[in-house]
Amino acid sequence: MDTKLKLLIFSDVLILSSFGLIAPIFAIFIDGNLIGGSLVSAGLATTIFLVVKSSVQLPLSRYIDKDKHKTRLLVLGTFLIITVPFIYVFAKHVYVIFAAQAVYGLGTAFAYPSWFSLFTTYLNKKHKGFEYAVYSTSVGIGAAAAAFFGAKIAEAFGFRFLFFSVGAIAFLGFLLLIVLDRIEGADLRRAERARKKRERVRKR
Repeated sequence: MDTKLKLLIFSDVLILSSFGLIAPIFAIFIDGNLIGGSLVSAGLATTIFLVVKSSVQLPLSRYIDKDKHKTRLLVLGTFLIITVPFIYVFAKHVYVIFAAQAVYGLGTAFAYPSWFSLFTTYLNKKHKGFEYAVYSTSVGIGAAAAAFFGAKIAEAFGFRFLFFSVGAIAFLGFLLLIVLDRIEGADLRRAERARKKRERVRKR
């Protein structure tokens, strides 16, 4: 398996698993801990995320397809995503959660198309099914563990500790993408130098 694919997968496992700690109890947090919070507000928070993500992602994906250095857009989107748990930490009013969900949607709109484009690029053509299965299984196991432990952590230590934990784990996933971006940038520079060298040879 390609090193860059491993970084991409492991980063996604960390980030998705960390956010999976929140998912089962997010509505409880909004309903019971925020000014203006209710179950309806929790539903609206999810709606804001999906509307922002869907409205931005489609037009943005056309630009992403043309960008050679897609890891930069992935890093940008992921940076926005990992700020969200830290916004949750300091939220006292439900409107802060709504703003965080908009940031989450925007970050996802940058990150997801870039991630999928890179994933298909790094796949080994002879082992596509296996490598996708490795990713799917890893994410599934992480999500399964997170669904249980998220509630236990919130119950034992409170929501703020949980959100800090999510942010810390997601940040580790973000750092892996920084490493990937460095590797991808170096590969692109080598490819560009090789292209220019071929052009000089043809002109002689």
